[in-house]
Amino acid sequence: MNTLVVMAKHPLAGTVKTRLATSLGHTAAAGLAAAFLRDLLNRLHPCADRHVLATSPDNPAATSYFKQLSEDRFELWNQPEGSLGERLARVTSDHLGPLPHDRVVVIGSDSPTLPKLTIEEAFGVLEQTDVVVAPADDGGYVLIGVRREVPGLFEAIEWSSPRVFAQTRQHLQSSSTPFIELPGWYDIDTLDDLRRLDNELGPEHPLGRAGGATRERLDELPQGWDFRSIDG
Repeated sequence: MNTLVVMAKHPLAGTVKTRLATSLGHTAAAGLAAAFLRDLLNRLHPCADRHVLATSPDNPAATSYFKQLSEDRFELWNQPEGSLGERLARVTSDHLGPLPHDRVVVIGSDSPTLPKLTIEEAFGVLEQTDVVVAPADDGGYVLIGVRREVPGLFEAIEWSSPRVFAQTRQHLQSSSTPFIELPGWYDIDTLDDLRRLDNELGPEHPLGRAGGATRERLDELPQGWDFRSIDG
């Protein structure tokens, strides 16, 4: 069984996209985070046999929000306390089944235009290797997938640093774990990233129809957002 997991945090102002908020304000940044997630779920739900939304934090408000958002297309799974590495280890362990053809691919919610082809390729290559990973332009990764538990895969990683992907690859190589790297993509963390996304979702771009909610949020930003910081 192919299981797609989307890691998501309740998009409340002041708690998400804090780097972007320094330029746009917390309210606008949170609105964009919510749009990214909505677009991902709308676009990617046909990409696997099973779909899981790994949510955070574990409280009634977040649960209500995610239930409404998922519309029963994604199962909800509460992320446990702990580092990102501990949470990734837990979500892959919990969703790998006992059968040799079970595969789990995990993505975040910061790449609203991540190509469906990348996810489909990830499940495909997991038929022949143990781990698949797609790097992010900032040094992290936008996708990681496994077909078995790999001891230490998410340990000794400097999370939220530009060394995440390199350290993960080093671990895979030093442990002689078979893996395949896919073409990379990018997260939306900074104003430069958002400018790139704005262009990508333009009317002439082939991905222009892939981000309806995000396009709406971008169009609502004050004129000149891409040239200056604003208060939010």
